[in-house]
Amino acid sequence: MSTIIQSNQSGTVTLKLSIGRVNALELETIDELETVLKSLENDPKVSSVVFTGEGSFFSYGFNIPMLLDYSKDEFTHFVTRFTELYSYLFLYPKPVVAALNGHTIAGGCILALACDARIMASGKPRLSLNELTFGATFLAGATEMLRFWAGNNHTTKILYSGQFYSAEESESMGLVQHVVPPELLMDKAYSEARRLGEKHPEAFASIKSLLRTPIADSMKIYEPDSIKAFVDIWYSDTVRRTLSTIEIH
Repeated sequence: MSTIIQSNQSGTVTLKLSIGRVNALELETIDELETVLKSLENDPKVSSVVFTGEGSFFSYGFNIPMLLDYSKDEFTHFVTRFTELYSYLFLYPKPVVAALNGHTIAGGCILALACDARIMASGKPRLSLNELTFGATFLAGATEMLRFWAGNNHTTKILYSGQFYSAEESESMGLVQHVVPPELLMDKAYSEARRLGEKHPEAFASIKSLLRTPIADSMKIYEPDSIKAFVDIWYSDTVRRTLSTIEIH
């Protein structure tokens, strides 16, 4: 069954994660999302993309209970594919706007950071990069994307605390560009995506490349070592014990 629901409104394609209650990321989802994005990249009828989730979560992040059954080599492949996806999305030539309908956690937040803008629903949804709270480290590419939006001081605070932030707090740190009532979320996301994508697509792609290619080049240099560190720490006894207590329904 597909984990991504697609719809098209006048050249703006919506990709909606639909993976159980919390939209936890699996290898099949990563592969499917990359395949869909590549098909849209080459479609002249598509000017922009809105990326959102179904239900009360944009994405919980990794499907941890499933990943605990992976061998170390299998998990390394999963993490590598995840970094390849967000690196591709970070340089994607068409505008991608994340409509954060609900909680946006860990790996879900990383994917959102790769987009061109994040519109977040006000109220209950929270945003967090909480890896340190369960003993995991972070990834080099994700760190660079976070720093791109939030700057050094906020990046340090966010990663060291693992705190959950409201939409308004996220906006104040540069993680989110707009906060709107839930009922206005998709309209605002469509408006922003069309504003960026409809008039001058070649100029947009060129400017985006100028802004992000130097960062992406740095990501490539440090990512392999960070993947190894991420996997080694994930398989440490302390972290495995903590992860084994996590349930996803």
